[in-house]
Amino acid sequence: MSVARWLRRLALAGVLLAVAVVVLGAYVRLSAAGLGCPDWPGCYGHLTPPAGLDAPARYAHYPLVPGKAWREMLHRYAAATLGLLVVLIAVLAVIYRRLRLLSLPFALALLATVVVQGLLGMLTVTWQLKPLIVTLHLLFGMTTLALLWWLALSLPRDPWRAAALQGATHRGLGGGGAPIASAWRLTSLALSILALQIALGGWTSSNYAALACPDLPTCQGSWWPHADFRDAFVLWRGLNINYEGGVLAHPARVAIHLTHRVGALVTSLALAGAALYVLRRRGVPGARASAWAVLGALGLQLFLGVSMVLRAFPLALASAHTLGAALLLLATLALLRHLSPR
Repeated sequence: MSVARWLRRLALAGVLLAVAVVVLGAYVRLSAAGLGCPDWPGCYGHLTPPAGLDAPARYAHYPLVPGKAWREMLHRYAAATLGLLVVLIAVLAVIYRRLRLLSLPFALALLATVVVQGLLGMLTVTWQLKPLIVTLHLLFGMTTLALLWWLALSLPRDPWRAAALQGATHRGLGGGGAPIASAWRLTSLALSILALQIALGGWTSSNYAALACPDLPTCQGSWWPHADFRDAFVLWRGLNINYEGGVLAHPARVAIHLTHRVGALVTSLALAGAALYVLRRRGVPGARASAWAVLGALGLQLFLGVSMVLRAFPLALASAHTLGAALLLLATLALLRHLSPR
């Protein structure tokens, strides 16, 4: 098997594993298991959660709950496996750098992203679920997913056809350069807005603001309830604060939730606009399937968001909402890749 195929299969395996890690992280956070293991990288000083009577006395303020501890450790095991896979990709990129199948700076950037992600995972626990760190942890997880997916989309399935594919793509660009350039700009803008909305989602979850608006389309029976935007987006509140359960007053949580809802509307318009532009233009061949995927993922995510509110935020739907964000990110990146030169 060629090196290109090995790299592509590793990248696809990494994508699946990164999706699992992101969703597991959301499930751990939403099920109040973020401090299920108060130390790092082990759990109460062990590689696996200990029996209840074996928990060290120095963790007296964090009583062992086996279910929460195991959920936290399963997330760490999956993240560690993903890290090893990324290391393998980076090693192959260095060994076979003369083949130019994979940009060495890209591989090193992917590796650096995973390293930072691991550090943020440690700080998430040791700094007791600080919202800024939790949100950055989510963003770097999504960035890892995005880089692996971009790599999988960029590597040729058949290395013998790589040159032909590159030439055909550039000929296609030459035939419809203006529509493709406009579609690329629209999709890039939509992707940037989506990234901001994912960050808002992480901020909403880490500040336990999802329940601040239990109704839809209004919030607490009002189109614009009392909200404290000044306190809602303070990024740094110092250390030695346990953020489990949240520390913000209710008006600040309402402000966060309202901002996330407005962001969802803006993101939906941007993504739908980019996808519909591609579908209505004849000069962007090969991208129609990805545009339909964006619309499908967007519809799924909106359905999950509405259902989550109407059903009082069940854990399964809340976790699926994070999965929906990941699928929407993958679909948008696939569309952007089809609009980019090979």
